[in-house]
Amino acid sequence: MEKIDALDRHILEIISHNARIPFKDVAAECGVSRAAIHQRVQRMIDMNVITGSGYTVSPKVLGYASCTYIGIKLEKGSLYKTVYPELEKIPEIVECHFTTGPYTMLVKLFARDNEHLMELVNTRIQEIKGVIATETLISLDQSIKREIPVKK
Repeated sequence: MEKIDALDRHILEIISHNARIPFKDVAAECGVSRAAIHQRVQRMIDMNVITGSGYTVSPKVLGYASCTYIGIKLEKGSLYKTVYPELEKIPEIVECHFTTGPYTMLVKLFARDNEHLMELVNTRIQEIKGVIATETLISLDQSIKREIPVKK
């Protein structure tokens, strides 16, 4: 992977705080041309330094009141390759991680209410072949949400 320099890091710091900022404003803050910003951002996209952009939608506004983390234990770790495609079919699951520690996998999902959560856990997740146990952790509040710091 190609290295990113100080200008790239400065650009990343600006756009990671506000992805909708016009390139002309980024260029002014960095002291370079708008074309230079466009080229550098495109290069960082091509290099997979920038892996996404867009809007963050509030799950609560869409009717998903509960954010939940579920630790999943599998019969054996190698089943991860067959279990995660089944989890991917559950649209309420927004993250899935293959982990060390007490769980083979950790998923984050959003449910409308406790009844919906129970249905997702009992009839969707626990019914996947290879899943032997789950532990449900309901998030009461999110205190921190941010991107990894760009500066060294």
